Amino acid sequence: MNQITVVYWSQTGNTEAMANAVAEGIREAGKEALVTEVSNISADALKDAGVFALGCPAMGDEVLEEGEMEPFVTEVEAFTSGKHIGLFGSYGWGDGEWMRQWQARMAGAGADVVGGEGVIAQETPDEETLNQCRELGKALAAAEA
Repeated sequence: MNQITVVYWSQTGNTEAMANAVAEGIREAGKEALVTEVSNISADALKDAGVFALGCPAMGDEVLEEGEMEPFVTEVEAFTSGKHIGLFGSYGWGDGEWMRQWQARMAGAGADVVGGEGVIAQETPDEETLNQCRELGKALAAAEA
């Protein structure tokens, strides 16, 4: 399969910009990317995918968005073993604890977190962070090969 799905939730557009940069990297590496908001896809759509990316900003007390993304991640967690997953998101305050918890959660479920950690941006992603997202996309494309 040459298409890699990038699923995200974004409130202010920061995580959406990161999702689009991940997709750019996937495309630069010669694969197709499907970028979609979490509300437009079911977790079942990822069951047969060996590689995908998930993006969500830190919410509240550094947690995943609880209305849509948390239930989606919970479903994905059940079948994530052996899959290559990229994680990314933005935060407004704190130190990135939500991402460390998310990485540990996915790794604990048996996933390979591509790059070993998620890409995070404080507030609006700068060009360096967007480049990290593009590199994540390229790494996902290489993992899909």
